[in-house]
Amino acid sequence: MIKLTPKLSQKLSYLILFLATVLVIMPIIVMIFIIVKNGISVINWEFLSSMPRNGMREGGILPAIVGTFAIVMCTTMLTLPTGVCAAIYLNEYARDNTLTRLIKLGIVNLAGVPSVVYGLFGFGIFVMFLKLGVSIIAGALTLSIMELPVIITTSRNALNSVPYSFREASWALGVSRWQTIRCIVLPNALSGIMTGAVLSIARISGETAPILFTAAAFYVPHLPHSIFDQVMTLPYHLYIISTQIPNMPSNVIFGTALVLLFMVLTMSFVAIFIRIYFRKHRKW
Repeated sequence: MIKLTPKLSQKLSYLILFLATVLVIMPIIVMIFIIVKNGISVINWEFLSSMPRNGMREGGILPAIVGTFAIVMCTTMLTLPTGVCAAIYLNEYARDNTLTRLIKLGIVNLAGVPSVVYGLFGFGIFVMFLKLGVSIIAGALTLSIMELPVIITTSRNALNSVPYSFREASWALGVSRWQTIRCIVLPNALSGIMTGAVLSIARISGETAPILFTAAAFYVPHLPHSIFDQVMTLPYHLYIISTQIPNMPSNVIFGTALVLLFMVLTMSFVAIFIRIYFRKHRKW
């Protein structure tokens, strides 16, 4: 039986962890390489700024890009203030009793509900019951409900990361609870809150199931005029041209996937830079 020295055991552990990391990263790199290789040829100004033509086999994807941005912006404006305020109340004001524990448990459980369930819920409530129709606002409200648990959880974790001694020192100086939260807690928790928010935005920009029932249209050859219009979106448009339209050029499919991938990766990198920036300015 071979006896490993502590140094050899440590090196072996590092090697195993490195190989595990490579196994996780390699499929992602291969996927990105395939999408870029097959889709870069179709990316040009016309593809990004023109309307689809000839049954979406020609032209561009401008309505899908604008529709995706419209839904994401509406969802963000609805979700971020509500989620952060709920996190502040649960973390800074609510007492630790049975009710708040049940609320926190419910929030955690809601974060694991499949997105298609939220889509059916949004269709029943916003499209049919509230008569908003298949529209931007119905899709944004559905995505907001889906993302609220994530925003609340990440914001609570960011607030919890601020040392409690900061609060005690502020209260000892006679500062009120709200002033302490606004001037001490929130600035120091901002990096975690913003990182969670941007990653949440990146997630909803790639969602298909919720907007399939509430906002997305098969083909709309014009830009939306209000929040009550149907829109094309990149995830749903990619699904349509991949599965529902025969003889679709493969470079158009991969080009659409590349644009969507670029949007999601850009938001992820923005989250990384936000975290780095605010961590440098953190006071502990």
